[in-house]
Amino acid sequence: MSKTVQGMILFIASEATFFLMLIMAYVNFHKATAATANAVLDPLKTGMFSIALFLSSLTMVFAEHSFKKQNRGWVGFWLAVTIILGAIFIAGQAIEYTDLIEHHITISRDLFGTTFFTLTGFHGFHVCIGLLLLLSLLGIVVFGRKEEPNSGGMDAIAYYWHFVDVVWVFIFSIVYLWRYI
Repeated sequence: MSKTVQGMILFIASEATFFLMLIMAYVNFHKATAATANAVLDPLKTGMFSIALFLSSLTMVFAEHSFKKQNRGWVGFWLAVTIILGAIFIAGQAIEYTDLIEHHITISRDLFGTTFFTLTGFHGFHVCIGLLLLLSLLGIVVFGRKEEPNSGGMDAIAYYWHFVDVVWVFIFSIVYLWRYI
């Protein structure tokens, strides 16, 4: 395993711990925030944007397989699709934030706003970082030398992207679907 991949795994482990703490805070305050969450969150609308993020993990797998087969054209294609799907998710999150702000739900309004915006905002930040990494990787695939990117770089970014997707499975389940369980 390359040092790049080892470093990314250690970074992901540290970020997983941070996300676990944020999720535990949200769960801890659930009773105090459930009424507001039930009133203002739309799991169906957010679910539609979430599908884009979940599909982006699949397209990333396709990019990884194309990379292993040394098919740069398909790597570039699947990376571009992954980026588009991730951008759709971020656009959905921006729409949701706009709707909440229009209903006077902000990070400083109450406990729900604080826990919701902190948890989902931190995740959105990670998705944006992932999109920048993917854009860089796409640039290397399209404009780089034949031996670029190396497998360590490709694997590290893929691990990060899959991590961001898995974290959203937990966040979406707890924040949006918990009331239906």
